[in-house]
Amino acid sequence: MKRILFLCVANSARSQMAEGMARSLLGESVHVESAGSSPTQLSPVAIQVMRELDIDISNQFSKSVESIKNPETIGFIITLCGEEVCPTFFGRAKRLHWPLEDPVSDAVNPTEAFRKVRDQIRQKITLLGEELMAAAGDEYQ
Repeated sequence: MKRILFLCVANSARSQMAEGMARSLLGESVHVESAGSSPTQLSPVAIQVMRELDIDISNQFSKSVESIKNPETIGFIITLCGEEVCPTFFGRAKRLHWPLEDPVSDAVNPTEAFRKVRDQIRQKITLLGEELMAAAGDEYQ
């Protein structure tokens, strides 16, 4: 089973939405986690905009990078930072960087900012799922 780790700084919005979205879209084919270099707490707006898609992330919680068990078994590390410095995570995993703006920084219309980032995450995870399926098919040929 592939293991995917989503990383951002606070582990409160982008990586949390990515964790929930990946669980919803990729199902049981992968084990999904998220963490941050300076974890805070799960954003209520992230919970709200994910609920709009019938994805419940309300039981997720912010975790530190150091809390990740067995890092050597992670297949993909995906960083979601925009302009801020992304956390570093050592290991031999394939690394992807999705430079997404931090929706928390939009004080004018935070809900719309969260929706925009949520939709970008959904698009990227859909493509990632297609790549994983193609790679799994290649393993059996």
